[in-house]
Amino acid sequence: MKKTLGLLLLCISFIYSVSAQKDKKNSDEESKALAVQEAFIDSVEHAMNYQHGTILLKNGIAKITIPAGFKFLNAEQADFVVTELWGNPPQEILGMILPEGGKVTDASSYSFIVQWDEMGFVKDDDADDINYDDLLADMQEDIAAGNEERVKEGYGSVKLVGWAAKPFYDKEHKVLHWAKEIKFDDSAENTLNYNIRILGRKGVLILNAVGGMSQLAMVNNDVSKVLNIVEFTDGNKYKDFDPGLDMVAAVGIGGLVAGKVLAKLGFLGLLGKFFLPLLKLGKLGIVAIGAGLTAIWRFITGKRKEDEPVESFKEELPENPSIEPSENA
Repeated sequence: MKKTLGLLLLCISFIYSVSAQKDKKNSDEESKALAVQEAFIDSVEHAMNYQHGTILLKNGIAKITIPAGFKFLNAEQADFVVTELWGNPPQEILGMILPEGGKVTDASSYSFIVQWDEMGFVKDDDADDINYDDLLADMQEDIAAGNEERVKEGYGSVKLVGWAAKPFYDKEHKVLHWAKEIKFDDSAENTLNYNIRILGRKGVLILNAVGGMSQLAMVNNDVSKVLNIVEFTDGNKYKDFDPGLDMVAAVGIGGLVAGKVLAKLGFLGLLGKFFLPLLKLGKLGIVAIGAGLTAIWRFITGKRKEDEPVESFKEELPENPSIEPSENA
């Protein structure tokens, strides 16, 4: 009996020892992975070349005067952030506006993504007649119906929870804005999608704020500062519309709010959908998204190495990588 008990205790001791060694190994690997991640994120932030003042957008349609307390990323860098860093579908992006203290690698921050939709001249004579509660119900049905296709394309299902801020149209300045609360099927926190549309002669300039619902109060506090920062260039203003020459958009104000956002622009996912799994998976997480990190690394350094090992990033990270910005945006 004593021999059996002694053998049992020896087995338990051995199992505990192996388990402890395994836990230590896993802990060491996780610590190493987190160190790689932190160094990499720091390099991404240092690579961003933020601009201030008045920015002429890449397509020449409009100028944006960046207000105090904000900063701007040009089209090239903004596209990199939205597609490579955040993992969204490719789309035409003209820039990104962030709070001065915000970071593209900070899931607790938010940003306005700048885009242009040359849909034609949007008539606003329906603005006073829209029932936005009925419109919301129609949008919810439309988005639910599109989920099957989104899942096939690998983007997951989406639910439109409701208005985070009810639509409002400023007829004098030709600015429409509203906010939606969105639920991604694999996100712990609901997403805030704050939409601003500035009407021009041939289409609308789009400013979409992307963040979590926890940032709603912050965005609400800041949104008034960015509503009137856009000035269309000569010949592109709403008042420049020529009915004999210009195309009229197929939608009015209600159509802008209910537009096929999922199909046309895609929902912009949160940063956490790309980075946060690393915090939980350690080295495994780093290896699992190695291809994504490689794409980011190549953008920062300009390197074109094939099959570059992910673990080499920590050793090769420069202290101050730089991106050559385009001249205007």
